Amino acid sequence: MRYVNNDEYIPILKEIIESGNTVSMVVSGNSMRPLITHQKDSVQLEAPNRPLKKGDIVFYQRANGRYILHRICRTDSKGHMWCIGDAQTVIEGPLDQKCVFAIVTSIYRKGKRYYPKDFVWKFFQYVWIRMIPIRPYAVSFYGFLCRFRPKK
Repeated sequence: MRYVNNDEYIPILKEIIESGNTVSMVVSGNSMRPLITHQKDSVQLEAPNRPLKKGDIVFYQRANGRYILHRICRTDSKGHMWCIGDAQTVIEGPLDQKCVFAIVTSIYRKGKRYYPKDFVWKFFQYVWIRMIPIRPYAVSFYGFLCRFRPKK
């Protein structure tokens, strides 16, 4: 696999998305764990074709130029949103929804494609988003349980 600098790669993806095409991208960074894993999982992106809502995973550009893939945890009637990574406990915002140039339409993880209708997706969209203060404890507990999983 060839690695490319995000500052070169993402503007090209952004142009492709803004021209109406769908693109796939391998995710770098750990902010969306445990749902999306750094350099293992990929997301399918397309331009938003509906109003953005709580639970959507969006790809946006911060005012400082950095590109971020996070989940919307709140919106308001003025076109603002607040976002957070699934591995984080600090909410970012308010952000103008105009900074969003793509929405995640599917996730390719561990050899399987997940869509918004799937249980795993819905869990993170509706349950995990409400667990922000206790996420570190939930992840630790999950890690503890995984130690007892039978080896394949």
